[in-house]
Amino acid sequence: MPEAASRAPSTPAETVVTVRGLTKVFKDFWGRAKARAVDNVDFEVRRGEVFGLLGPNGSGKSTTVKLILGLLNPTKGRIEVFGHSTRHVATKARIGYLPEESYLYRYLNSHETLDFFGNLFHLPKDQRENRSEQLLEMVGLSQTRTRAVGEFSKGMQRRIGLAQALINDPDLVILDEPTSGLDPIGCREVKDLILALARRGKTVILSSHLLSDVEDVCDRVVIYYGGKIQAQGTLGDLLAKPDSVRITSPILPRETMERLLEIIRRDVASDRVRVDTPTQNLESYFLNVVQAARQAAAETSGATSGARVAPYLRGDGDGKAGGEKLLERLTLPQERPAPAAAAAPAETVDRQKLEALTHPTAPAPITPAAAAKPQELEQANEKLSNLLGKPKE
Repeated sequence: MPEAASRAPSTPAETVVTVRGLTKVFKDFWGRAKARAVDNVDFEVRRGEVFGLLGPNGSGKSTTVKLILGLLNPTKGRIEVFGHSTRHVATKARIGYLPEESYLYRYLNSHETLDFFGNLFHLPKDQRENRSEQLLEMVGLSQTRTRAVGEFSKGMQRRIGLAQALINDPDLVILDEPTSGLDPIGCREVKDLILALARRGKTVILSSHLLSDVEDVCDRVVIYYGGKIQAQGTLGDLLAKPDSVRITSPILPRETMERLLEIIRRDVASDRVRVDTPTQNLESYFLNVVQAARQAAAETSGATSGARVAPYLRGDGDGKAGGEKLLERLTLPQERPAPAAAAAPAETVDRQKLEALTHPTAPAPITPAAAAKPQELEQANEKLSNLLGKPKE
């Protein structure tokens, strides 16, 4: 059973997203119905859970995501995010979004890209710098900070896209096909990150058609087909087989195994009893092989493996303390830290110096006291002429 099942909330939690009777019909130029992308959909997403939107291509997942974000207006129905309409501007600052295709400025490098998105949320400069460094380390792009993102592979673009979705430390994270184009290591890291965010009490909506990704991290799912929800519920309820029982034990002697099977077959038809050896999935085996080989890994100019979630996403402030906690030691959901007051700009003194250089003050006027001593002024001029070697006039 996936780890997500053990995190299912035992008590009712705050509802973050409410969808009621949601319908979206796309029309042609003449106003005629062309496609019913979403058809009378109802569901809720609670605080601290990972909610999966499943379905084949064209089933309405991405349209639902865009409706929740307010990028599209519903034809019918109602959507609330944090108790507000999707048009509520202040709510959007609490959302992080990774679209299905990463929309990036190809001539900006990794660091400039994160700085640009951080500036959209009015983050102070020092906070943008700190978070950018943490995120680049987390997604394995710290060695490519000076490369233009237009040179990145699709997998590397997904990594920088994920980083920009988290620059504002959002309370609701919406990920549309987050593992598309990633290698198995990157996929595992994204899933670890999703679980870490959920432990902090953040809400994650994951839209994907890759069932293995959803099974590993989601608490509840809805399955779309033809714009309608065909099934929904917790993974434990949807995947359980109530008519079967699995018994797992260490390797038994042959005689013990035969006695055990004989006892079981007294009550159960022999053709329904099966004995096999448990196996790990291919992803786990692959990661173990790579981990063993990483001891001799050479430096790379591409994406590397990020070992930890960015400290500020773990609730460690901006990473100035406690930055070495592992994923397994992440704390339970905690309150979102209050934003620190913006410090006075560090360049204020330099700006004053620059103003003094570019706009010199006018010379001080000659005071009566200075004008009353012409003899002393003449003596000073005589001394200066002697020093410069000029003849006296």
